[in-house]
Amino acid sequence: MPTHKHYEFSVSVETAFVPEQSDEAQNRFVFAYTIVITNTGSIPAQLISRHWVITDGNNEVQEVRGLGVVGVQPLLQPGEHFQYTSGTVLTTPVGTMRGSYQMTAEDGTQFDTPIPAFTLSMPRVLH
Repeated sequence: MPTHKHYEFSVSVETAFVPEQSDEAQNRFVFAYTIVITNTGSIPAQLISRHWVITDGNNEVQEVRGLGVVGVQPLLQPGEHFQYTSGTVLTTPVGTMRGSYQMTAEDGTQFDTPIPAFTLSMPRVLH
């Protein structure tokens, strides 16, 4: 019976507003996001690069591409996960991020892992 190789990763995200680095008067809103990427497939694969699409509250879009995440290109065995925290700066108190990771499996197969859209939002302060 042939064994089926599954190239599959799951991505979960938690976000936080970083008030001590933000400056509302200067339209500087800093957000941190913590990502856990898990190899839910059946073959080891390495995260090679990332592609982010960041949209602020004015629908201004910036795209970010780069090698690895936080300076590393983790190789994940089936069942393993990698967690990291990074950040972004918006000019509005609300925005969204989405994107993908470009992966290469141990057998040379290249595939993308989508990063579902998530919201960056400054907590509303009620007076």
